[in-house]
Amino acid sequence: MSDQPDSPSLSFVEFVIGLATNAAVHFGDIPDPLSGQKSEPNLDGAAQVIEILALLESKTRGNLTAEERQVLDQVLFELRMRFVDAKDGGKRIIEP
Repeated sequence: MSDQPDSPSLSFVEFVIGLATNAAVHFGDIPDPLSGQKSEPNLDGAAQVIEILALLESKTRGNLTAEERQVLDQVLFELRMRFVDAKDGGKRIIEP
């Protein structure tokens, strides 16, 4: 983080949502924010994001607010369910 007082700060919830968005891009559910293009599903990439969130959940246990814990638990649950669905050839969450 920057020592600049006016620099924007990133909350824990925003960080988790950002990772979840990255996973959605890997699943091919939403377009890449930079290119604006949807890509084919990359389940390895999605799995890696889920593993990062699981590691974050493990390492922050007991140190989160109720809201942070709830968001992290919900995001992990939904991404894990999405992964199972994707491995079984399921549809994208967001259809065009």
